[in-house]
Amino acid sequence: MNEREELGNILRKRSILKGDFTLASGRKSSYYINGKMTTLFSRGLYLASKLLLDRFDAIEYDAFAGPTIGADPIIGALLSLAAQRGLDKEGLLIRKEAKDHGTKNLVEGNLQQGMRVILLEDVATTGGSLLKAARAIEAGGGAISGVYTIVDREEGAEANLAEAGYRFSSLFKVKELL
Repeated sequence: MNEREELGNILRKRSILKGDFTLASGRKSSYYINGKMTTLFSRGLYLASKLLLDRFDAIEYDAFAGPTIGADPIIGALLSLAAQRGLDKEGLLIRKEAKDHGTKNLVEGNLQQGMRVILLEDVATTGGSLLKAARAIEAGGGAISGVYTIVDREEGAEANLAEAGYRFSSLFKVKELL
C-alpha cells in the first residue's frame, strides 16, 4: 500500500462520521469529516504533511499558513519536515478574529511584505474560511502561492477559490473516501 492509500484508510477510519450534521457553512450533511482526528494522530499527520510537502516542490513559497485550529497541526508538521529537508520556511496561523489585547494580531507569525504563502486547511467545503484567511494574509502584505487541503468536500471550495483568483488542490476528493 502506498502512502496516499494509507492516509485514505486513516481518514476513513478516524475522520469520517455518519449521521446528521450542520457544517461550518451552515449546510446540512449526512456525513462529517473531522480532519483533526487524522491530523492529531501521529501517522495521519505525518502522511498528510509529507504528501502535501511533496506537492510544493514546484512552487515558490516562503511560508505555510492556515485558519486556526484545522491547519495548526499541519503547519507544525510541515515546518518540521521542511527543516529535515533543509528548507527554511515560516509558519503563520490565522485567527478567526483579531485579539483584543497584546499585539492584536489576526495573523500570528512572522508575516513580511511580499512573503509568498501556501494556504492550508484540513477540510474544505465552500472555501469560506480559506478565503477569509487569504484576505488576512494579503492585508498583511503576503501573496498566496496556492491553496491546499487534505479533503475537498466538493461543495464549492474549488470554484469559489478559483473565482477569487487562487489555485486550489486537495489530496483527496470526498468521493474517494465515502
